[in-house]
Amino acid sequence: MAMSGGKDDGSPMMEMNTTPLIDVMLVLLIMFIITIPVATHSVNIDLPSAQAPTTPPPMDPVKNKLVLTTQNVILWNGSPITEGNLVSLLQATRTMTPEPELQFQPEEYASYLIANRLLRIITVSKVSKFGFVGNENFATFGKQ
Repeated sequence: MAMSGGKDDGSPMMEMNTTPLIDVMLVLLIMFIITIPVATHSVNIDLPSAQAPTTPPPMDPVKNKLVLTTQNVILWNGSPITEGNLVSLLQATRTMTPEPELQFQPEEYASYLIANRLLRIITVSKVSKFGFVGNENFATFGKQ
């Protein structure tokens, strides 16, 4: 760290001292690095259950209704299923000609996290006919 004290003739030093500026910038850089949240990635895997369902849920060739209840139960046309069953049911509907419409209806106080996982499963399955039903029940929500 060499420092210049100016010329010997008594004239003022014309260069700016950048050492404090660099020190402040390094401290800010370290503070930003420390405050960045650690990137944690997790992969959720739906493992099959120990017991297989006795009868497959009914499948309609025109439209199928997926309901998420407030008790976090997933219903396919009224029959309870798991997320793993949903994947196989969506694959089966993709092979049907014409592909049936999938209607998703979460209840008012259903879990947002489970609804988000179900929407992710539907998106990954590439279902082409998909719609939300029951939104008219919430048209007056917040208008009181």
